[in-house]
Amino acid sequence: MLLGWLYRSATRSTNDYFRGGGRMPWWMVGATAFMMSLSAMTFTGLMGKALTGGISIVIVFVANATGYFINYLFFAAKARQMRVVSPIQGIRLRFGRVNEQVFTWANVPLNVMQAAIWLNGLSVFVSAVLDIPIEQTVAGAGFVVLFMSLVGGSWAVIASDFLQMVLLTVMTFVAAVVAVVKSGGVENLMSRGLPEHAFLGDGYSYGYLFVGWFICIFVKQFFSTNNMIDSYRYVAAKDTRHARKAALLACGLTLFGTSIWFLPAWYVAGNYPDPASWGLADLGSNQADAAYYIFVKRELPLGMVGLMLSAMFAATMSSMDSALNRNAGILVKSVYEPYFCKDGDERKLMLAGKIFTAMFGLIVIGAGLFLTTLQEFGLFDAMMIVGTLVGFPLLIPAILCFFVRKTPDWAGWGTILVGMCVSAIIAFGVTPELVQSVMGMSEPMEAREFAELKSVTLGVGAHMLITLPFFLLTTLFYKVPSAERAAEIARFFDNVDTPVVSEDTAETLELDRQPYQLLGKLLMASALGVLLLVLVPNEMTGRLIFVSIAAILGILGFFMNRFGQEKVQKAAYRPSHS
Repeated sequence: MLLGWLYRSATRSTNDYFRGGGRMPWWMVGATAFMMSLSAMTFTGLMGKALTGGISIVIVFVANATGYFINYLFFAAKARQMRVVSPIQGIRLRFGRVNEQVFTWANVPLNVMQAAIWLNGLSVFVSAVLDIPIEQTVAGAGFVVLFMSLVGGSWAVIASDFLQMVLLTVMTFVAAVVAVVKSGGVENLMSRGLPEHAFLGDGYSYGYLFVGWFICIFVKQFFSTNNMIDSYRYVAAKDTRHARKAALLACGLTLFGTSIWFLPAWYVAGNYPDPASWGLADLGSNQADAAYYIFVKRELPLGMVGLMLSAMFAATMSSMDSALNRNAGILVKSVYEPYFCKDGDERKLMLAGKIFTAMFGLIVIGAGLFLTTLQEFGLFDAMMIVGTLVGFPLLIPAILCFFVRKTPDWAGWGTILVGMCVSAIIAFGVTPELVQSVMGMSEPMEAREFAELKSVTLGVGAHMLITLPFFLLTTLFYKVPSAERAAEIARFFDNVDTPVVSEDTAETLELDRQPYQLLGKLLMASALGVLLLVLVPNEMTGRLIFVSIAAILGILGFFMNRFGQEKVQKAAYRPSHS
Protein backbone atom coordinates (compact mmCIF):
# COMPACT_ATOMS: atom_id res chain seq x y z
CA MET A 1 0.00 0.00 0.00
CA LEU A 2 2.91 2.31 0.77
CA LEU A 3 4.33 1.72 -2.72
CA GLY A 4 0.99 2.64 -4.27
CA TRP A 5 1.04 5.94 -2.40
CA LEU A 6 4.71 6.66 -3.18
CA TYR A 7 4.24 6.06 -6.90
CA ARG A 8 0.96 7.94 -7.25
CA SER A 9 2.69 10.92 -8.93
CA ALA A 10 4.45 8.71 -11.50
CA THR A 11 1.21 7.92 -13.36
CA ARG A 12 0.30 10.99 -15.37
CA SER A 13 -0.99 9.15 -18.45
CA THR A 14 -2.31 5.74 -19.46
CA ASN A 15 1.11 4.99 -20.88
CA ASP A 16 2.56 5.52 -17.38
CA TYR A 17 -0.32 3.84 -15.57
CA PHE A 18 -0.36 0.60 -17.58
CA ARG A 19 3.29 0.11 -18.61
CA GLY A 20 5.37 2.61 -16.68
CA GLY A 21 5.81 4.79 -19.74
CA GLY A 22 8.03 2.10 -21.26
CA ARG A 23 10.88 3.40 -19.06
CA MET A 24 11.45 0.59 -16.59
CA PRO A 25 14.93 -0.89 -16.02
CA TRP A 26 15.66 -4.54 -16.70
CA TRP A 27 15.99 -5.57 -13.06
CA MET A 28 12.45 -4.41 -12.26
CA VAL A 29 10.93 -5.96 -15.39
CA GLY A 30 12.80 -9.22 -14.82
CA ALA A 31 11.62 -9.40 -11.22
CA THR A 32 7.98 -8.95 -12.20
CA ALA A 33 8.28 -11.53 -15.01
CA PHE A 34 9.62 -13.99 -12.46
CA MET A 35 7.06 -13.22 -9.76
CA MET A 36 4.11 -13.50 -12.13
CA SER A 37 4.97 -17.18 -12.63
CA LEU A 38 4.52 -17.88 -8.90
CA SER A 39 1.58 -18.08 -6.53
CA ALA A 40 0.80 -19.53 -3.13
CA MET A 41 0.37 -22.84 -4.96
CA THR A 42 4.16 -22.96 -5.34
CA PHE A 43 4.54 -23.24 -1.56
CA THR A 44 1.43 -25.29 -0.85
CA GLY A 45 0.10 -27.67 -3.50
CA LEU A 46 3.42 -28.18 -5.27
CA MET A 47 5.24 -28.73 -1.98
CA GLY A 48 2.68 -31.38 -1.10
CA LYS A 49 3.23 -33.02 -4.46
CA ALA A 50 7.00 -32.95 -3.89
CA LEU A 51 6.56 -35.38 -0.98
CA THR A 52 5.59 -38.18 -3.37
CA GLY A 53 6.40 -36.79 -6.81
CA GLY A 54 10.17 -36.91 -6.48
CA ILE A 55 12.52 -34.77 -8.51
CA SER A 56 10.02 -34.69 -11.39
CA ILE A 57 8.24 -31.81 -9.67
CA VAL A 58 11.08 -29.46 -10.62
CA ILE A 59 10.63 -30.18 -14.33
CA VAL A 60 7.79 -27.66 -14.61
CA PHE A 61 10.06 -24.89 -13.34
CA VAL A 62 13.00 -25.98 -15.49
CA ALA A 63 10.64 -25.83 -18.47
CA ASN A 64 9.56 -22.37 -17.36
CA ALA A 65 13.20 -21.26 -17.13
CA THR A 66 13.74 -22.62 -20.64
CA GLY A 67 10.83 -20.51 -21.82
CA TYR A 68 12.39 -17.42 -20.26
CA PHE A 69 15.71 -18.22 -21.94
CA ILE A 70 13.92 -18.33 -25.29
CA ASN A 71 12.43 -14.97 -24.30
CA TYR A 72 16.01 -13.73 -24.00
CA LEU A 73 17.01 -15.17 -27.36
CA PHE A 74 13.99 -13.97 -29.31
CA PHE A 75 10.63 -13.07 -27.85
CA ALA A 76 11.41 -10.40 -25.24
CA ALA A 77 12.81 -8.18 -27.98
CA LYS A 78 9.77 -8.73 -30.22
CA ALA A 79 7.40 -8.01 -27.33
CA ARG A 80 9.04 -4.68 -26.49
CA GLN A 81 9.36 -3.73 -30.14
CA MET A 82 5.60 -3.99 -30.70
CA ARG A 83 5.53 -0.50 -29.12
CA VAL A 84 2.10 -0.96 -27.53
CA VAL A 85 0.59 -0.14 -24.15
CA SER A 86 -1.55 -3.30 -24.02
CA PRO A 87 -0.64 -6.60 -25.76
CA ILE A 88 -4.10 -6.81 -27.31
CA GLN A 89 -3.21 -3.70 -29.32
CA GLY A 90 -0.67 -5.95 -31.04
CA ILE A 91 -3.47 -8.40 -31.82
CA ARG A 92 -5.41 -5.49 -33.33
CA LEU A 93 -2.58 -4.62 -35.71
CA ARG A 94 -1.83 -8.22 -36.67
CA PHE A 95 -5.33 -9.71 -36.92
CA GLY A 96 -7.76 -6.78 -37.07
CA ARG A 97 -10.63 -5.38 -34.99
CA VAL A 98 -12.72 -8.56 -34.75
CA ASN A 99 -9.86 -10.56 -33.28
CA GLU A 100 -9.04 -7.70 -30.93
CA GLN A 101 -12.46 -8.15 -29.33
CA VAL A 102 -12.31 -11.96 -29.45
CA PHE A 103 -8.97 -12.02 -27.66
CA THR A 104 -10.11 -9.33 -25.21
CA TRP A 105 -13.26 -11.10 -24.08
CA ALA A 106 -11.63 -14.53 -24.06
CA ASN A 107 -8.59 -13.36 -22.12
CA VAL A 108 -9.97 -10.92 -19.53
CA PRO A 109 -12.43 -13.34 -17.83
CA LEU A 110 -9.69 -15.98 -17.70
CA ASN A 111 -7.33 -13.55 -15.98
CA VAL A 112 -9.99 -12.60 -13.45
CA MET A 113 -10.84 -16.23 -12.73
CA GLN A 114 -7.17 -17.15 -12.35
CA ALA A 115 -6.58 -14.26 -9.95
CA ALA A 116 -9.60 -15.33 -7.90
CA ILE A 117 -8.33 -18.91 -7.77
CA TRP A 118 -4.89 -17.74 -6.59
CA LEU A 119 -6.47 -15.54 -3.93
CA ASN A 120 -8.78 -18.29 -2.78
CA GLY A 121 -5.99 -20.89 -2.66
CA LEU A 122 -3.87 -18.61 -0.49
CA SER A 123 -6.78 -17.80 1.79
CA VAL A 124 -7.83 -21.42 2.34
CA PHE A 125 -4.32 -22.31 3.47
CA VAL A 126 -3.76 -19.25 5.66
CA SER A 127 -7.19 -19.64 7.22
CA ALA A 128 -6.51 -23.26 8.20
CA VAL A 129 -3.02 -22.54 9.54
CA LEU A 130 -3.78 -19.37 11.50
CA ASP A 131 -7.42 -20.12 12.31
CA ILE A 132 -8.59 -16.88 10.69
CA PRO A 133 -11.98 -16.78 8.91
CA ILE A 134 -11.35 -17.32 5.22
CA GLU A 135 -13.59 -14.40 4.27
CA GLN A 136 -11.34 -12.00 6.17
CA THR A 137 -8.23 -13.32 4.45
CA VAL A 138 -9.78 -13.02 0.98
CA ALA A 139 -11.04 -9.50 1.60
CA GLY A 140 -7.90 -8.28 3.36
CA ALA A 141 -5.42 -9.49 0.74
CA GLY A 142 -7.70 -8.40 -2.09
CA PHE A 143 -8.12 -4.83 -0.85
CA VAL A 144 -4.37 -4.40 -0.27
CA VAL A 145 -3.68 -5.35 -3.89
CA LEU A 146 -6.55 -3.20 -5.13
CA PHE A 147 -5.32 -0.08 -3.33
CA MET A 148 -1.74 -0.48 -4.56
CA SER A 149 -2.77 -1.11 -8.18
CA LEU A 150 -5.42 1.62 -8.17
CA VAL A 151 -3.25 4.41 -6.76
CA GLY A 152 0.22 3.61 -8.09
CA GLY A 153 -0.46 1.82 -11.38
CA SER A 154 2.20 -0.29 -13.06
CA TRP A 155 5.08 1.52 -11.33
CA ALA A 156 3.78 0.44 -7.91
CA VAL A 157 2.94 -3.05 -9.16
CA ILE A 158 6.38 -3.70 -10.62
CA ALA A 159 8.24 -2.04 -7.74
CA SER A 160 6.26 -4.24 -5.35
CA ASP A 161 7.18 -7.32 -7.39
CA PHE A 162 10.88 -6.46 -7.04
CA LEU A 163 10.66 -6.09 -3.26
CA GLN A 164 8.65 -9.29 -2.97
CA MET A 165 11.15 -11.12 -5.19
CA VAL A 166 14.04 -10.13 -2.93
CA LEU A 167 12.20 -11.09 0.27
CA LEU A 168 11.01 -14.38 -1.22
CA THR A 169 14.44 -15.33 -2.55
CA VAL A 170 16.27 -14.52 0.69
CA MET A 171 13.73 -16.30 2.88
CA THR A 172 13.64 -19.48 0.76
CA PHE A 173 17.43 -19.50 0.46
CA VAL A 174 17.83 -19.41 4.24
CA ALA A 175 15.23 -22.18 4.64
CA ALA A 176 17.08 -24.35 2.12
CA VAL A 177 20.43 -23.81 3.86
CA VAL A 178 18.94 -24.81 7.21
CA ALA A 179 17.41 -27.96 5.68
CA VAL A 180 20.74 -28.98 4.17
CA VAL A 181 22.75 -28.26 7.34
CA LYS A 182 20.32 -30.15 9.59
CA SER A 183 20.39 -33.12 7.19
CA GLY A 184 24.17 -33.27 7.11
CA GLY A 185 24.38 -32.38 3.44
CA VAL A 186 22.31 -32.44 0.26
CA GLU A 187 22.99 -36.13 -0.40
CA ASN A 188 21.65 -37.18 3.00
CA LEU A 189 18.62 -34.93 2.62
CA MET A 190 17.74 -36.37 -0.78
CA SER A 191 18.34 -39.99 0.21
CA ARG A 192 15.97 -39.68 3.17
CA GLY A 193 13.35 -37.42 1.62
CA LEU A 194 12.88 -38.70 -1.91
CA PRO A 195 10.53 -41.61 -2.66
CA GLU A 196 11.74 -45.01 -3.85
CA HIS A 197 11.72 -43.89 -7.47
CA ALA A 198 13.64 -40.67 -6.89
CA PHE A 199 13.08 -39.06 -10.28
CA LEU A 200 9.63 -40.33 -11.26
CA GLY A 201 8.22 -40.41 -7.77
CA ASP A 202 5.22 -42.50 -6.81
CA GLY A 203 2.15 -43.04 -8.96
CA TYR A 204 3.64 -44.15 -12.29
CA SER A 205 3.33 -47.69 -13.63
CA TYR A 206 3.97 -46.87 -17.29
CA GLY A 207 7.26 -45.06 -17.82
CA TYR A 208 6.46 -44.04 -21.40
CA LEU A 209 3.54 -41.95 -20.14
CA PHE A 210 5.99 -39.96 -18.05
CA VAL A 211 8.27 -39.47 -21.07
CA GLY A 212 5.31 -38.06 -23.00
CA TRP A 213 4.45 -35.71 -20.15
CA PHE A 214 8.11 -34.66 -19.86
CA ILE A 215 8.23 -33.62 -23.53
CA CYS A 216 4.84 -31.94 -23.54
CA ILE A 217 5.47 -29.87 -20.41
CA PHE A 218 8.38 -28.18 -22.16
CA VAL A 219 6.18 -27.48 -25.19
CA LYS A 220 3.42 -26.14 -22.95
CA GLN A 221 5.73 -23.82 -21.03
CA PHE A 222 7.31 -22.61 -24.26
CA PHE A 223 3.91 -21.50 -25.52
CA SER A 224 2.85 -20.01 -22.18
CA THR A 225 5.97 -17.82 -21.92
CA ASN A 226 6.47 -16.90 -25.59
CA ASN A 227 3.28 -15.39 -26.99
CA MET A 228 1.81 -11.99 -27.69
CA ILE A 229 -0.80 -12.16 -24.92
CA ASP A 230 1.86 -12.57 -22.25
CA SER A 231 4.12 -9.91 -23.77
CA TYR A 232 2.94 -7.55 -21.00
CA ARG A 233 6.00 -8.85 -19.13
CA TYR A 234 8.25 -6.83 -21.41
CA VAL A 235 6.26 -3.94 -22.90
CA ALA A 236 7.25 -1.80 -19.90
CA ALA A 237 11.00 -2.26 -20.45
CA LYS A 238 13.15 0.76 -21.24
CA ASP A 239 14.28 -0.63 -24.60
CA THR A 240 15.06 -3.86 -26.43
CA ARG A 241 18.30 -4.46 -24.54
CA HIS A 242 16.59 -4.04 -21.17
CA ALA A 243 13.77 -6.41 -22.22
CA ARG A 244 16.26 -9.14 -23.13
CA LYS A 245 18.24 -8.68 -19.91
CA ALA A 246 14.97 -8.87 -17.96
CA ALA A 247 14.20 -12.24 -19.55
CA LEU A 248 17.66 -13.51 -18.65
CA LEU A 249 17.16 -12.37 -15.05
CA ALA A 250 13.80 -14.18 -14.86
CA CYS A 251 15.47 -17.31 -16.24
CA GLY A 252 18.26 -17.14 -13.68
CA LEU A 253 15.90 -16.51 -10.77
CA THR A 254 13.71 -19.44 -11.82
CA LEU A 255 16.67 -21.82 -12.05
CA PHE A 256 18.01 -20.63 -8.70
CA GLY A 257 14.60 -20.98 -7.06
CA THR A 258 14.13 -24.44 -8.54
CA SER A 259 17.40 -25.57 -6.95
CA ILE A 260 16.35 -24.56 -3.41
CA TRP A 261 12.56 -24.39 -3.08
CA PHE A 262 11.87 -28.10 -2.65
CA LEU A 263 14.70 -28.98 -0.25
CA PRO A 264 12.62 -28.12 2.87
CA ALA A 265 9.73 -30.25 1.55
CA TRP A 266 12.02 -33.24 1.05
CA TYR A 267 13.43 -32.65 4.53
CA VAL A 268 9.88 -32.91 5.89
CA ALA A 269 9.28 -36.08 3.85
CA GLY A 270 12.29 -37.68 5.53
CA ASN A 271 11.64 -36.46 9.08
CA TYR A 272 7.86 -35.96 9.36
CA PRO A 273 6.51 -38.42 6.77
CA ASP A 274 2.92 -38.65 8.08
CA PRO A 275 0.87 -35.50 7.31
CA ALA A 276 -1.91 -36.75 9.59
CA SER A 277 0.41 -36.13 12.57
CA TRP A 278 0.97 -32.46 11.71
CA GLY A 279 -2.13 -31.25 13.53
CA LEU A 280 -3.74 -29.58 10.51
CA ALA A 281 -6.93 -31.58 10.17
CA ASP A 282 -8.76 -28.48 8.89
CA LEU A 283 -6.93 -28.93 5.57
CA GLY A 284 -8.65 -32.29 5.12
CA SER A 285 -7.14 -34.38 2.34
CA ASN A 286 -4.75 -31.53 1.49
CA GLN A 287 -2.69 -31.72 4.69
CA ALA A 288 0.44 -32.54 2.66
CA ASP A 289 0.18 -29.04 1.15
CA ALA A 290 1.45 -27.70 4.48
CA ALA A 291 4.88 -29.36 4.10
CA TYR A 292 6.75 -26.05 3.76
CA TYR A 293 4.84 -24.54 6.66
CA ILE A 294 5.68 -27.53 8.86
CA PHE A 295 9.37 -27.13 8.08
CA VAL A 296 9.33 -23.44 8.92
CA LYS A 297 7.32 -23.97 12.10
CA ARG A 298 9.37 -26.88 13.47
CA GLU A 299 12.88 -26.24 12.17
CA LEU A 300 13.24 -22.46 11.97
CA PRO A 301 13.16 -19.94 14.84
CA LEU A 302 10.02 -18.32 16.21
CA GLY A 303 8.99 -15.46 13.96
CA MET A 304 9.86 -17.18 10.68
CA VAL A 305 6.30 -18.37 10.14
CA GLY A 306 5.30 -14.73 9.66
CA LEU A 307 8.03 -14.25 7.05
CA MET A 308 7.00 -17.47 5.33
CA LEU A 309 3.37 -16.38 5.14
CA SER A 310 4.45 -12.97 3.85
CA ALA A 311 6.40 -14.76 1.11
CA MET A 312 3.26 -16.70 0.17
CA PHE A 313 1.23 -13.49 0.13
CA ALA A 314 3.94 -11.91 -2.03
CA ALA A 315 3.88 -14.74 -4.56
CA THR A 316 0.09 -14.56 -4.88
CA MET A 317 -0.33 -10.80 -4.75
CA SER A 318 2.27 -10.20 -7.45
CA SER A 319 0.15 -12.27 -9.83
CA MET A 320 -3.08 -10.63 -8.69
CA ASP A 321 -1.96 -7.01 -8.97
CA SER A 322 -0.57 -7.65 -12.45
CA ALA A 323 -3.92 -9.14 -13.46
CA LEU A 324 -5.81 -6.05 -12.26
CA ASN A 325 -3.51 -3.57 -13.98
CA ARG A 326 -3.24 -5.65 -17.16
CA ASN A 327 -6.98 -6.24 -17.52
CA ALA A 328 -7.76 -2.57 -16.98
CA GLY A 329 -5.21 -1.68 -19.66
CA ILE A 330 -6.78 -4.10 -22.11
CA LEU A 331 -10.29 -2.70 -21.65
CA VAL A 332 -9.14 0.92 -21.83
CA LYS A 333 -7.01 0.49 -24.95
CA SER A 334 -9.08 -2.10 -26.82
CA VAL A 335 -12.66 -1.22 -25.84
CA TYR A 336 -13.08 2.18 -24.18
CA GLU A 337 -10.68 4.28 -26.26
CA PRO A 338 -11.53 3.01 -29.78
CA TYR A 339 -15.31 2.97 -29.22
CA PHE A 340 -16.19 5.41 -26.43
CA CYS A 341 -13.31 7.91 -26.24
CA LYS A 342 -12.14 8.36 -29.80
CA ASP A 343 -10.62 11.76 -29.06
CA GLY A 344 -8.04 10.05 -26.81
CA ASP A 345 -8.54 12.48 -23.91
CA GLU A 346 -5.97 11.30 -21.33
CA ARG A 347 -8.01 12.53 -18.38
CA LYS A 348 -10.97 10.41 -19.43
CA LEU A 349 -8.74 7.42 -20.20
CA MET A 350 -7.00 7.65 -16.82
CA LEU A 351 -10.34 7.87 -15.03
CA ALA A 352 -11.62 4.87 -16.97
CA GLY A 353 -8.44 2.96 -16.16
CA LYS A 354 -8.88 3.52 -12.44
CA ILE A 355 -12.56 2.63 -12.59
CA PHE A 356 -11.77 -0.61 -14.43
CA THR A 357 -8.98 -1.41 -11.95
CA ALA A 358 -11.36 -0.94 -9.03
CA MET A 359 -14.04 -2.96 -10.79
CA PHE A 360 -11.70 -5.89 -11.46
CA GLY A 361 -10.41 -5.77 -7.89
CA LEU A 362 -13.91 -6.03 -6.48
CA ILE A 363 -14.82 -8.80 -8.94
CA VAL A 364 -11.73 -10.81 -7.98
CA ILE A 365 -12.52 -10.43 -4.27
CA GLY A 366 -16.13 -11.44 -4.87
CA ALA A 367 -15.12 -14.40 -7.02
CA GLY A 368 -12.59 -15.47 -4.40
CA LEU A 369 -15.32 -15.46 -1.76
CA PHE A 370 -17.65 -17.36 -4.10
CA LEU A 371 -15.04 -20.05 -4.74
CA THR A 372 -14.93 -20.86 -1.03
CA THR A 373 -18.45 -22.26 -1.36
CA LEU A 374 -17.75 -24.15 -4.59
CA GLN A 375 -14.82 -26.13 -3.19
CA GLU A 376 -17.14 -28.21 -1.07
CA PHE A 377 -19.03 -29.35 -4.16
CA GLY A 378 -16.05 -30.24 -6.38
CA LEU A 379 -16.66 -27.40 -8.83
CA PHE A 380 -13.30 -25.80 -8.15
CA ASP A 381 -11.49 -28.26 -10.45
CA ALA A 382 -14.26 -27.91 -13.03
CA MET A 383 -13.56 -24.17 -13.27
CA MET A 384 -9.86 -24.93 -13.72
CA ILE A 385 -10.73 -27.20 -16.64
CA VAL A 386 -12.91 -24.50 -18.22
CA GLY A 387 -9.93 -22.14 -17.98
CA THR A 388 -7.71 -24.51 -19.94
CA LEU A 389 -10.38 -24.95 -22.63
CA VAL A 390 -9.88 -21.36 -23.74
CA GLY A 391 -6.39 -20.68 -22.43
CA PHE A 392 -4.10 -22.85 -24.53
CA PRO A 393 -5.89 -22.33 -27.88
CA LEU A 394 -5.35 -18.58 -27.47
CA LEU A 395 -1.59 -19.06 -27.33
CA ILE A 396 -1.17 -20.78 -30.69
CA PRO A 397 -2.13 -17.86 -32.97
CA ALA A 398 -0.57 -15.46 -30.45
CA ILE A 399 2.91 -16.87 -31.14
CA LEU A 400 2.70 -18.24 -34.68
CA CYS A 401 1.59 -14.83 -35.95
CA PHE A 402 5.17 -13.60 -35.51
CA PHE A 403 6.49 -16.24 -37.92
CA VAL A 404 3.66 -16.93 -40.38
CA ARG A 405 2.87 -13.64 -42.06
CA LYS A 406 0.43 -14.44 -44.86
CA THR A 407 -2.68 -15.54 -43.00
CA PRO A 408 -6.25 -14.25 -43.29
CA ASP A 409 -7.51 -12.28 -40.31
CA TRP A 410 -10.01 -15.02 -39.44
CA ALA A 411 -7.08 -17.36 -38.75
CA GLY A 412 -6.97 -15.89 -35.23
CA TRP A 413 -10.52 -16.54 -34.07
CA GLY A 414 -10.82 -19.64 -36.26
CA THR A 415 -7.84 -21.28 -34.55
CA ILE A 416 -9.28 -20.44 -31.13
CA LEU A 417 -12.59 -22.04 -32.08
CA VAL A 418 -10.93 -25.22 -33.34
CA GLY A 419 -8.73 -25.34 -30.25
CA MET A 420 -11.70 -24.98 -27.92
CA CYS A 421 -13.39 -27.92 -29.65
CA VAL A 422 -10.24 -30.02 -29.26
CA SER A 423 -9.95 -29.09 -25.58
CA ALA A 424 -13.63 -29.83 -24.96
CA ILE A 425 -13.31 -33.32 -26.43
CA ILE A 426 -10.32 -34.06 -24.21
CA ALA A 427 -11.85 -32.55 -21.08
CA PHE A 428 -15.24 -34.22 -21.33
CA GLY A 429 -14.67 -37.23 -23.60
CA VAL A 430 -11.47 -38.84 -22.36
CA THR A 431 -11.79 -41.35 -19.52
CA PRO A 432 -9.28 -43.75 -17.94
CA GLU A 433 -11.15 -46.69 -19.42
CA LEU A 434 -10.98 -45.20 -22.92
CA VAL A 435 -7.24 -44.57 -22.66
CA GLN A 436 -6.56 -48.06 -21.31
CA SER A 437 -8.59 -49.63 -24.11
CA VAL A 438 -7.00 -47.60 -26.93
CA MET A 439 -3.45 -48.08 -25.62
CA GLY A 440 -3.93 -51.75 -24.78
CA MET A 441 -2.87 -51.44 -21.14
CA SER A 442 -2.91 -54.65 -19.14
CA GLU A 443 -3.17 -52.86 -15.79
CA PRO A 444 -5.26 -49.81 -14.81
CA MET A 445 -3.47 -46.46 -14.75
CA GLU A 446 -2.58 -44.76 -11.50
CA ALA A 447 -4.56 -41.62 -10.62
CA ARG A 448 -1.47 -39.43 -11.12
CA GLU A 449 -0.78 -40.99 -14.53
CA PHE A 450 -4.23 -40.22 -15.85
CA ALA A 451 -4.35 -36.72 -14.35
CA GLU A 452 -1.05 -35.69 -15.97
CA LEU A 453 -1.88 -37.46 -19.22
CA LYS A 454 -5.20 -35.64 -19.53
CA SER A 455 -4.13 -32.21 -18.33
CA VAL A 456 -0.83 -31.99 -20.23
CA THR A 457 0.13 -34.79 -22.62
CA LEU A 458 -3.16 -35.27 -24.45
CA GLY A 459 -4.00 -31.57 -24.46
CA VAL A 460 -0.66 -30.38 -25.80
CA GLY A 461 -0.34 -33.31 -28.19
CA ALA A 462 -3.81 -32.78 -29.67
CA HIS A 463 -3.26 -29.05 -30.12
CA MET A 464 0.08 -29.70 -31.82
CA LEU A 465 -1.53 -32.23 -34.17
CA ILE A 466 -4.82 -30.42 -34.88
CA THR A 467 -4.98 -26.79 -33.72
CA LEU A 468 -1.51 -25.71 -34.81
CA PRO A 469 -1.79 -27.30 -38.31
CA PHE A 470 -5.17 -25.60 -38.72
CA PHE A 471 -3.53 -22.20 -38.27
CA LEU A 472 -0.87 -23.10 -40.83
CA LEU A 473 -3.49 -24.33 -43.30
CA THR A 474 -5.25 -20.97 -43.23
CA THR A 475 -2.36 -19.63 -45.34
CA LEU A 476 -3.99 -21.46 -48.27
CA PHE A 477 -6.90 -19.00 -48.01
CA TYR A 478 -4.77 -15.88 -47.77
CA LYS A 479 -5.85 -12.96 -49.94
CA VAL A 480 -4.26 -9.57 -50.27
CA PRO A 481 -5.97 -7.42 -47.59
CA SER A 482 -7.42 -3.96 -48.07
CA ALA A 483 -5.01 -1.04 -48.17
CA GLU A 484 -5.91 -0.08 -44.60
CA ARG A 485 -5.32 -3.58 -43.22
CA ALA A 486 -2.16 -4.01 -45.28
CA ALA A 487 -0.78 -0.81 -43.74
CA GLU A 488 -1.61 -2.04 -40.21
CA ILE A 489 0.04 -5.42 -40.80
CA ALA A 490 3.10 -3.75 -42.32
CA ARG A 491 3.29 -1.44 -39.32
CA PHE A 492 3.16 -4.42 -36.96
CA PHE A 493 6.03 -6.24 -38.64
CA ASP A 494 8.06 -3.06 -39.11
CA ASN A 495 7.73 -2.45 -35.38
CA VAL A 496 8.69 -5.94 -34.22
CA ASP A 497 11.66 -6.00 -36.61
CA THR A 498 13.02 -2.63 -35.42
CA PRO A 499 14.91 -2.48 -32.09
CA VAL A 500 13.92 0.10 -29.48
CA VAL A 501 17.01 2.08 -28.45
CA SER A 502 17.07 4.52 -25.53
CA GLU A 503 19.67 7.21 -24.90
CA ASP A 504 20.96 8.33 -21.52
CA THR A 505 20.16 11.98 -20.88
CA ALA A 506 19.82 14.02 -17.71
CA GLU A 507 16.07 13.30 -17.69
CA THR A 508 16.38 9.53 -18.24
CA LEU A 509 19.14 9.19 -15.65
CA GLU A 510 16.94 11.00 -13.14
CA LEU A 511 14.11 8.57 -13.91
CA ASP A 512 16.54 5.66 -13.46
CA ARG A 513 17.68 7.03 -10.11
CA GLN A 514 14.27 7.10 -8.49
CA PRO A 515 13.57 3.34 -8.30
CA TYR A 516 17.14 2.57 -7.21
CA GLN A 517 16.99 4.95 -4.28
CA LEU A 518 13.36 4.37 -3.32
CA LEU A 519 13.59 0.57 -3.37
CA GLY A 520 17.04 0.67 -1.78
CA LYS A 521 15.67 2.63 1.17
CA LEU A 522 12.66 0.33 1.47
CA LEU A 523 14.97 -2.70 1.53
CA MET A 524 17.03 -1.12 4.30
CA ALA A 525 13.82 -0.40 6.22
CA SER A 526 12.78 -4.04 5.72
CA ALA A 527 16.17 -5.12 7.05
CA LEU A 528 15.57 -3.13 10.23
CA GLY A 529 12.15 -4.73 10.61
CA VAL A 530 13.61 -8.23 10.28
CA LEU A 531 16.43 -7.33 12.67
CA LEU A 532 13.86 -6.57 15.37
CA LEU A 533 12.96 -10.28 15.31
CA VAL A 534 16.19 -11.02 17.19
CA LEU A 535 14.25 -9.81 20.24
CA VAL A 536 11.95 -12.84 19.92
CA PRO A 537 13.07 -15.50 22.44
CA ASN A 538 15.11 -17.99 20.39
CA GLU A 539 18.39 -19.84 20.67
CA MET A 540 21.48 -18.04 19.41
CA THR A 541 21.40 -19.90 16.08
CA GLY A 542 17.83 -18.72 15.55
CA ARG A 543 18.77 -15.12 16.24
CA LEU A 544 21.70 -15.43 13.82
CA ILE A 545 19.27 -16.51 11.10
CA PHE A 546 17.37 -13.24 11.47
CA VAL A 547 20.65 -11.30 11.52
CA SER A 548 21.68 -13.04 8.27
CA ILE A 549 18.40 -12.21 6.53
CA ALA A 550 18.57 -8.60 7.71
CA ALA A 551 22.20 -8.32 6.57
CA ILE A 552 21.40 -9.54 3.05
CA LEU A 553 18.47 -7.14 2.72
CA GLY A 554 20.40 -4.24 4.20
CA ILE A 555 23.52 -4.72 2.06
CA LEU A 556 21.47 -5.00 -1.13
CA GLY A 557 19.46 -1.91 -0.17
CA PHE A 558 22.62 0.04 0.64
CA PHE A 559 24.25 -0.66 -2.72
CA MET A 560 21.03 0.09 -4.62
CA ASN A 561 20.73 3.44 -2.89
CA ARG A 562 24.40 4.19 -3.56
CA PHE A 563 24.04 3.25 -7.22
CA GLY A 564 21.10 5.64 -7.48
CA GLN A 565 23.26 8.44 -6.06
CA GLU A 566 25.89 7.71 -8.71
CA LYS A 567 23.24 8.16 -11.39
CA VAL A 568 22.51 11.61 -9.95
CA GLN A 569 26.17 12.51 -10.42
CA LYS A 570 26.12 11.20 -13.99
CA ALA A 571 22.98 13.21 -14.74
CA ALA A 572 24.79 16.40 -13.75
CA TYR A 573 27.22 15.90 -16.64
CA ARG A 574 24.68 14.84 -19.27
CA PRO A 575 22.86 17.29 -21.55
CA SER A 576 19.10 17.51 -21.49
CA HIS A 577 16.89 17.06 -24.53
CA SER A 578 16.00 20.41 -26.02
